[in-house]
Amino acid sequence: MDLVSKYQGYVGRVFGNENSGSSEDSYIERLLDRISNGVLAEDRRAAMAELQSAVPESQAAQLAFGAMGFPILLSVLKEERDDLELVRGALETLLGALTPVAHSRGPKNEVQPALMNSDLLSREVDSISLLLSLLSDEDFYVRYFTIQLLTALLTNSPSRLQEAILTIPRGITRLMDMLMDREVIRNEALLLLTYLTREAEEIQKIVVFEGAFEKIFSIVKEEGGSEGGVVVQDCLELLNNLLRNNASNQVLLRETMGLDPLMSILRGTTYKFTQQKTINILSVLETIHLLMIRGREADPGKEKNSLTNKTVLVQKKVLDHLLMLGVENQWAPVPVRCMALQCIGDLIAGHPQNRDSLASKVLGEEPHVEPALNSILRIILRTSSVQEFVSADYVFKSFCEKNPDGQTMLASTLIPQPQLMTHAPFEDDVHMSFGSMLLHGLTMSESNGDLETCCRAASVLSHVLKDNMECKERVLKIKLEAPMPSLGGPEPLMHRMVKYLALSSSMNGNDGKSSGSGNAYVQPFILKLLVIWLSSCPNAVQYFLDSRPHLTYLLELVSNPAMTVCVRGLAAVLLGECVIFNKSNDSGRDALSIADAVSQKIGLTSYFLKFDEMQKSLLFTSAKPTLSRKQLTRSSAASMAEIEDVDENEAIDLKNDHAMLVSTFDSQFVNFLKHLEGEIREKTVEIYSHPKSQVAVVPAELEQRNGEANGDYIKRLKTFVEKQCLEIQDLLSRNATLAEDLARTGGDGSSELERRPSAGAERVQVEALRRDLHEASQRLEMLKAEKTKIESEASMYRNLAGKMEADLKSLSDAYNSLEQTNFHLEKEVKAPSSGGAVPIPDVETLKAEAREEAQKESEAELNDLFVCLGQEQSKVERLSARLMELGEDVEKLLEDIGDDPGLPEDEED
Repeated sequence: MDLVSKYQGYVGRVFGNENSGSSEDSYIERLLDRISNGVLAEDRRAAMAELQSAVPESQAAQLAFGAMGFPILLSVLKEERDDLELVRGALETLLGALTPVAHSRGPKNEVQPALMNSDLLSREVDSISLLLSLLSDEDFYVRYFTIQLLTALLTNSPSRLQEAILTIPRGITRLMDMLMDREVIRNEALLLLTYLTREAEEIQKIVVFEGAFEKIFSIVKEEGGSEGGVVVQDCLELLNNLLRNNASNQVLLRETMGLDPLMSILRGTTYKFTQQKTINILSVLETIHLLMIRGREADPGKEKNSLTNKTVLVQKKVLDHLLMLGVENQWAPVPVRCMALQCIGDLIAGHPQNRDSLASKVLGEEPHVEPALNSILRIILRTSSVQEFVSADYVFKSFCEKNPDGQTMLASTLIPQPQLMTHAPFEDDVHMSFGSMLLHGLTMSESNGDLETCCRAASVLSHVLKDNMECKERVLKIKLEAPMPSLGGPEPLMHRMVKYLALSSSMNGNDGKSSGSGNAYVQPFILKLLVIWLSSCPNAVQYFLDSRPHLTYLLELVSNPAMTVCVRGLAAVLLGECVIFNKSNDSGRDALSIADAVSQKIGLTSYFLKFDEMQKSLLFTSAKPTLSRKQLTRSSAASMAEIEDVDENEAIDLKNDHAMLVSTFDSQFVNFLKHLEGEIREKTVEIYSHPKSQVAVVPAELEQRNGEANGDYIKRLKTFVEKQCLEIQDLLSRNATLAEDLARTGGDGSSELERRPSAGAERVQVEALRRDLHEASQRLEMLKAEKTKIESEASMYRNLAGKMEADLKSLSDAYNSLEQTNFHLEKEVKAPSSGGAVPIPDVETLKAEAREEAQKESEAELNDLFVCLGQEQSKVERLSARLMELGEDVEKLLEDIGDDPGLPEDEED
């Protein structure tokens, strides 16, 4: 692409023709012509010197040069390497064209020639390759101006230069070789690599492969460690760029160089802290932090690498160095103390062995030694720096998270002190246990009326109680003595916290703004403690509701427009917990009574809107998973090192109040509140979808009337109950639908309730269908039993019929035998008698008598058989009718019985 035509077209579209033909254009054009077409070397050098002076002076000259000069000067760099003066002049001119004019004060939206020139130069890969080749030139100034030119290019067009360098063979290698050059060039190369490795993973890997770790720590050692100047800062910034979110580079550092060089930098800290030394120590602490963070994505590999780094760091005694910087060293600046405390929190987060190591640490010298956790708690209660409080509070959050044994250990020390110790000054807390010091901080407002210390102690107590039922139950039993004996006996710690909450409300003006120091975040801190305390703990809910004014105060707090959105929302959550975790059956304190109170005093629509307002607030939408830390660079380091002046010399302002609230409303607590909100909405719908468990009035229709028969009374009761059931189902359906609508009011459309628009009515219908199904199942079971009984009886009758058929067959056989006998007798009678004197009996008479006698005998037996068969036939008919009612196929059953083929056809004969 033609650089000149492209640039001229772009400038023409932006500026039109205003600057065409101007004196600047003609002057720059004449100088470029002399350089390009001049015959005498001295004349060309003089023109280059004039151009070198003119370009950085004005934006017009930079624009004119950008439109015409790049091809000419790039040609000089490529073809006239032997003329060092001309090459140096060309490099300085290019550098001037890429450097913004210092005294220019144009409009913000005005096009910057330096940026346009940088973009133009970085588009051509050949130009970057040409500049990288100049790094191997023997002349010191050529190498120096070239690396400065590359830095200017990278500052204005970082992504394009990164892509260009990656495409050039050995491009990164040439830059790494500059780290072994003379000190001035080395420092410039270090700065260039620092810019180049920001968010460029491929370049980071190549730089590490080229031995960056060894060269970085060699320069740091040469410059004097933490006592070194800005070069040490640049080295550590480059190191941080290489380690940030790059597990492979972290593993390579751990397994090659090790972490001892980092410990040596920390080990060199003394009591004197200059600004540059403070920045260097902050950079080392950021390196330690980068080695311990898990990353945003849930990657098992990064998680394992983080745990390994934490283990190695503790083995290298980093915890001792961090405790010295963050807790013991009183001369360390506030930013260093804060960063050290944050690193302690990172070091113990999710690592049981490191938590145990911190719990066993003691600080100080004999006889004034105390556990490290006590010293960190004292920082929380005493410090005047908001950032230091936030950092120290993060240590306890990391220590207590998923650590029930550690929480129980801390809670076991919560023992109330005598009244004299309660009012003792802070200077006497050295001899107190952790729990006594914490209770002392919670009750300090009794003597000085300052609730800031109380809310800080409440934050620590919330970490101790979170997700630990044993600790919640233990702290419930703590009772504090009244400030004065005349004010009554001991009161539970929970009631004292509610009392301080009410006291902080009274300290606010009508406009809801704090009238005293720290009160802007006192209420959210105490409300957070109560929300965590009551979560999943019915006994804590009972303790809270034991005092009737507590519920009244909460209702007023939710509906008070003078309170902040955050306070109203947290109070609404606390009210909801009194519903969903309420196991009481006492009238007036059960879940239904609390829900009725909310409905009557606030209104369900207004109540649920408090959740939505809180969810849309800035605190919730900007919640972060952990403490937010700015990336330490040259531009941000100076401002971070000056935090101490703001914190120690100025009063806590709105910005610090916001920092306190942001530390409280991290993403974990915000997600916890969102989960509670869903449960509260579901529980509200459930309460209004079911009838009360008790019937207060018995209707008169249930009484039996005078002279009313029992059968009529039962029929009337059945009709009444059916009518009542239908009315109740209808009321429950409408009530549930109403509760659903209220629960969805103002929601964000993502809740489960909104995805089920008629869930309340469906729930009632499902209950009715479930009862009908249960009744049908019972009836089916009864029918199945009756069917089994009938089948057994049918089988019995089937067997009896078979027996009778067998008897009838036997009788038929006997009759046939008798016939045969009669036939033989007749035959014998008809035979001629050998003796004529014997009288021949009347054969016909004898045969008639025998037949008559046999016929009478057989008729009697057949009559008995027919009577039995008639009885069995009637039973079979009844069974057949019953089986047809049950849906059985009677014909099929009768086919199984069948007719007996052995019966003779002439049975009646």
